[in-house]
Amino acid sequence: MAAGQPLIVLDAVNKWFGPLHVLQDVSLSVDRGEVVVVIGPSGSGKSTLCRAINRLEPINSGTITFDGNPLPAEGRALARLRSDVGMVFQSFNLFAHKTILQNVTLGPIKVRKERPSVARDRAMALLDRVGIASQADKYPAQLSGGQQQRAAIARALAMQPKAMLFDEPTSALDPEMVGEVLDVMTSLAREGMTMVVVTHEMGFARHAANRVVFMADGQLVEQAPPDEFFGSPKSERAKDFLSKILTH
Repeated sequence: MAAGQPLIVLDAVNKWFGPLHVLQDVSLSVDRGEVVVVIGPSGSGKSTLCRAINRLEPINSGTITFDGNPLPAEGRALARLRSDVGMVFQSFNLFAHKTILQNVTLGPIKVRKERPSVARDRAMALLDRVGIASQADKYPAQLSGGQQQRAAIARALAMQPKAMLFDEPTSALDPEMVGEVLDVMTSLAREGMTMVVVTHEMGFARHAANRVVFMADGQLVEQAPPDEFFGSPKSERAKDFLSKILTH
């Protein structure tokens, strides 16, 4: 892959849900190692944008490329793409009938064809990294929401993805658990993981993002480094949004 070529490129992407035009000519590129945080009011298309990147949401027009290749439509190539693009959802999506360790090792064994012993060693290292190695033999229902979300991050990392997508990863959590998940995400960002993060957490956007992308009404309205965006937003739409959510 050519040096300097972005890892993720969306070009003039459109998506409709019936008459609702949820993504309107959205163009965005994300470089390797870049952390892009997508913010905006509810219903602005942020989650749809995030889900389109690994084709959980097929688009109506435009193109999306990952690592220089167009997104595959289906089949094995799509499964390969999804193993290269980790996804962490709002609801943790863990398998309830499997232990945390089994949840984390399943993908590497089934999709990457790793030896169980290798998958297990990596899974334990990742669970240790996100601070829940002691919970490995428990089932999801026995964990707090924050622990479940950290398990979901470990599960995505176990596939050794080239990029990670986070779709409002803290919005289903109790307030006291938000920090423990954001801490893990911040450490990933510092280590150079390519990340696209849809979130309402402005502190995370300020401190961990290389770039903040502001969406409203299905359009990409403005993008800038965090200091610039929070300090002097250009568009009236962004100024209005920030005035409502940032208490002075």
